[in-house]
Amino acid sequence: MSDWKFLNEHRMRLGSFASDPSFGFNGAFQFALPGEARRIYCIASDGLGWKHVSVSFGPNMLSIPPWDIMCQVKDLFWEPEDCVVQFHPAKSQYVNNHPGCLHLWQCIGKEFPTPPKEMVGLVGLKME
Repeated sequence: MSDWKFLNEHRMRLGSFASDPSFGFNGAFQFALPGEARRIYCIASDGLGWKHVSVSFGPNMLSIPPWDIMCQVKDLFWEPEDCVVQFHPAKSQYVNNHPGCLHLWQCIGKEFPTPPKEMVGLVGLKME
């Protein structure tokens, strides 16, 4: 479940990315997650038909956030049933301003197509 109380407490309030709750989904955020020593840096925006959150460990960190951190960030910004994706764009459309940053995207105002869950894996199978 999204946690805007937590996110609003961790908005960056100084500098060129400063925002406050009146900015809604838009802003820069910096916070720690349980069990993670590194701080998480996010820049969120909604425009041109998309909600977007970039996720990194900061401007000078080249290691990319692992899957579990991306899942926790998704849960902070979106609801559990929201479809949010990471894209691998066509090479001709690729832009990389920070090699340690990953992005979450949600299409606004229309249902985003998803593959059948049976194509992802066996429903009900538990890995031990």
